[in-house]
Amino acid sequence: MPLRFLGTTSEDGDCPTLYEVESTGDILVQGERVSDPAQLAALRDVKESETFVTVPRELLTRFAPRAEPREMVPFADVSGLFAEFEHTAWRLETRRGYATDRLSPKWARWKAGTDISAEPPNAWRENVRKQVAAGKRFERVRLVDEPLTEGQEFLLATGLGNVAAGEDIRNLTRGQAERLRLPDQDFWLFDSRTLVRFVFDEDDTTLGVVVSDDPSEVAAACQVRDAAWHHAVPTVDYAKRVRSRA
Repeated sequence: MPLRFLGTTSEDGDCPTLYEVESTGDILVQGERVSDPAQLAALRDVKESETFVTVPRELLTRFAPRAEPREMVPFADVSGLFAEFEHTAWRLETRRGYATDRLSPKWARWKAGTDISAEPPNAWRENVRKQVAAGKRFERVRLVDEPLTEGQEFLLATGLGNVAAGEDIRNLTRGQAERLRLPDQDFWLFDSRTLVRFVFDEDDTTLGVVVSDDPSEVAAACQVRDAAWHHAVPTVDYAKRVRSRA
C-alpha cells in the first residue's frame, strides 16, 4: 500500500517519521523500537503481531492529522479556487512527467521542434494574467532531475510562457529536495489555508485530488513551501544553466 510522507523531526535522515497509508488513512509511525523491560511489562493487551516504538511528542504535535481523512474528488471540483483565492496559489510539482502533458497537442508540437514558449495565450495564462493584475500571486516549485527527464524538458520549455504571463516558477533539484526532506507528492496550497493534494496512478495520470483544511496538514505544507522556495532557482535562470551544459 502506498505511503504518503507526513513529516519528520529528524535532522539527519534517521527516524522518527510519520506516514499515511493512502488507501486507508491509517498512520504509520517510524521510531526506535521499545526495549526497556519495565515499559514492555506495563503494556496492556499486547498481540503477538504488535510492536512498539518511541517517538518525540513534537513529531505528533507537528505532523499528526487532526481530522478524519477526506475522500478524493475530481480535479474539476476545485477549479474555482484558481480564481477565488485571495492572495497566493502555490504549487509543488514532484513527478518526472505527467500524462496530461504527454497527451496534449502541445507535446507533439514540442517534439516536432516548435518553440512552445511563444504560443498564443490559453485559458490558464489568461487567468494568471487576470489574477496577477489583481495583486495575487501564482507560484510553483518544480523538482528536476539531473539530467532532466523528457517530461521535465517539456515543462521547462512551456514554463517560460507561463512565466511571461505572470507565474513565478522555480526549479529545485531532486537531490536538494531529498536533503530538505520535502514530500514526494504534488499539491496546491491556497492562501496558506486550503491544501489540494493530487493523487496519481503509476502512469502519471491524475486520478483526483484530496482537499484539506486540517491545521497540521496545512502547516506542514507551509513549511514545505518556505523551504523549497528559499532554495529553488527561477525558471529563466535555470533554463540558462541547462543550455550552458548542453
